[in-house]
Amino acid sequence: MGQIECGRFLNGDNLRFHCCFTAGHDWEVVTGLEEFMSQTACRSDDERQVFVWNFPFDITFKSTNPFGWPQVILSVYGTDFFGNTVIMGYTACHVPITPGKYTRRLTTFVPESASTVQKLLSWLTGRRPEFLDPKLIAQGRGREVTRVRSQGEVTITFNVMMKDFTKFGYDCGATGKTPYLAVQPQPQRSVTVPSEGQSEA
Repeated sequence: MGQIECGRFLNGDNLRFHCCFTAGHDWEVVTGLEEFMSQTACRSDDERQVFVWNFPFDITFKSTNPFGWPQVILSVYGTDFFGNTVIMGYTACHVPITPGKYTRRLTTFVPESASTVQKLLSWLTGRRPEFLDPKLIAQGRGREVTRVRSQGEVTITFNVMMKDFTKFGYDCGATGKTPYLAVQPQPQRSVTVPSEGQSEA
């Protein structure tokens, strides 16, 4: 579970994001949505100039093999100067591998046109370069021929819980119970009952 909190972008407005998860073949989604879309957020009026979503997500995976550890992929869309809906940034990161609460700041990037003429035409027509499959950014294959540039960042919070990893011989950094879920026992106070003829003072 976690929350996609906010984003910072210099250009564009009315931003929303599409989120999806990807994992290896041995991983299976038990509960939760594997893909979802957020609401539209406008730029804040204060000095921070951020887009606040505070969009929660809750998903559970199961697997017997850590290969292909789950990743979260974000595709942020917004409107340009002409009111066209364009891609504002892609980003991805692995889900943390140990239990606990984590905050990640993810730098987003957008694909670049192959030439100056194509870049000018895409700016005029509002048809910017996009990936046909956003899950491509979570892979290394074919990325070496892709031209991109950084543009903005997204803040995301993870609350990771794990179960039965030790049964398969994996040490995920937790001993028995997750530390922040364990209930701390309250110290017992001794009470002395006064006998007859004695006062409590």
